[in-house]
Amino acid sequence: MRGHVAIVTGAAQGVGKGIAAALLERGAAVLLVDIQDEALSKTSAELKTAGRAEMLVADLRDPDNAQRIVAAAVDAFGTVHGLVNNAIATNEPKAFVDITLGDLALGHDVGPRATFLLMQAVHPVMVAAGGGSIVNLGSGTGTGGEAKWGGYAAAKEAIRGLSKVAALEWGRDNIRVNVICPFAESDGVKLWKQFAPDDYAKAVRRVPMQRIGDVRTDVGALVAFLLGSDASFITGQTIHVDGGIGCFR
Repeated sequence: MRGHVAIVTGAAQGVGKGIAAALLERGAAVLLVDIQDEALSKTSAELKTAGRAEMLVADLRDPDNAQRIVAAAVDAFGTVHGLVNNAIATNEPKAFVDITLGDLALGHDVGPRATFLLMQAVHPVMVAAGGGSIVNLGSGTGTGGEAKWGGYAAAKEAIRGLSKVAALEWGRDNIRVNVICPFAESDGVKLWKQFAPDDYAKAVRRVPMQRIGDVRTDVGALVAFLLGSDASFITGQTIHVDGGIGCFR
């Protein structure tokens, strides 16, 4: 992926960090975006040893930051070929009847609204570059449903809807848009393993491959493929990278 420039949101830790690491080790230049200043600085310093990485602290709840993020990538690297909308926020789990409008707004603003605005902001840059690829993060929580995650599921399914429409409209611009739904050993999953080991073990038993994915070698590798030229005829798809849990969704 040498010469390739990508933006990754939610890059300070977990899945976003794994994706950024996979892109960098394949030669891409990456703008790391996150709201967590300290964590992002630490991740940026670590990943800069692997390649060309720059960081930008940004709150995706601010709609003006979409243009700022894309402009920062162009200023740093000259253009943008890839966009990975990974960031999400939630106050769940909680019972459906206890979900508030504030809970819904948080998930929506950081998830589908920020995804929508970043896609709009990057579109003219990708058109000028001759095309590009966007990977948006969905979730099996949305495609299959999961009790106590109603707002999160709604946000993730909204992202899938936006992605499919953009894929249909932007194919003529040589811009591909795909969604991945990972089940990976993120920082949140590690905490879950620590504080609810029985539930974690039960979840692993549900996975046909009997393990949880690695954020870099499983999820990051798939994103690198989808952003790269080997996936030049793949768009509008939802791919579950979850060891087989989502095989019927």
